[in-house]
Formats: sequence, structure tokens, C-alpha cells
Amino acid sequence: MADHLEASVTLPSDPASVSTARGFVVDTLAEWGLPADTEAADTVRLIVSELATNAVQHTFGQSPTFTVGLVLDRDEHLRVGVTDSHPRFPKRLPAAVQQDNGRGMVIIRWLTAECGGKLRVRPTREGGKTVTVELPWAVAAAEPVAGALAVPAEGEIPGR
Repeated sequence: MADHLEASVTLPSDPASVSTARGFVVDTLAEWGLPADTEAADTVRLIVSELATNAVQHTFGQSPTFTVGLVLDRDEHLRVGVTDSHPRFPKRLPAAVQQDNGRGMVIIRWLTAECGGKLRVRPTREGGKTVTVELPWAVAAAEPVAGALAVPAEGEIPGR
């Protein structure tokens, strides 16, 4: 595989774009060798879903679009970033027991830490921000999600 791969998509800040962002990420990761039926792919899909939802819900119409970017460096690190044009950084909110929302960044922080990754929020030159999660690239150790269909490798006999 190449030393450096990049892919990105810019989408309208609309709730329907969250699903499109997830699909883009899953398809791109599969092209790069991470099957969609792995725990690692599910983790990245959830992170992107939360980040894209934040970009849509918390920019108050001041960011007409958001961009999802993926970067794979030397088959070692995957960076997933979501950029919007709203200047306000995400805030850690207290998670009230009955609260229906506001837990996205808590989920992202937990998943990132669980995977041994890093979370960063940085301003853009245009006055917005990019929330980036860097994770170890886990293709070699990718395990299918429990209950997912496993396809036998070429020459492998199923059940043996």
C-alpha cells in the first residue's frame, strides 16, 4: 500500500448528510483494506457519525457545509477529521441522567482512548475548526464483528 493515502468529501450541513458521511468512510476504508464488518470499521463509523452530527447540529446554520477527511500514513495511523466553518469549539457538557443529547464528544473521547488514539481540535485559517481523531491502523488485527458473515479466504475450506 502507498505511504500516504487521503480522501475527503464535503457535504451540506443537513441531517441526511450524516449517513452519507458514514457511507463514504466505510467505502474508503474498505478500499484501503479495512473490511466493513470489523470492529475497527464500526468504531470509525461511530466516531464519524458523532462528529458529523455535531457539525450539523451545533453550528447553528453558520456552517453551510462540513468536510470529512481521512488520511492513512505509512499503514500505521489513520486520521479522521471533520471540519466546519463555525468558530465555536466543542464543549464538554455534564451528562445528566435524563439528557438525550450532548454526549457525542464523551463517546468520541472514550472510543479514541479505548483504541489508543488521540483527539485534537484545531482552528482553521478560515475561522472554523477541525476535530481530528488519530487511531492506530488496525487492518492486520481487524477481527470481524460477532455475528457478521465471514467469507473464506481463497483456498480456505469453510469450517476447518
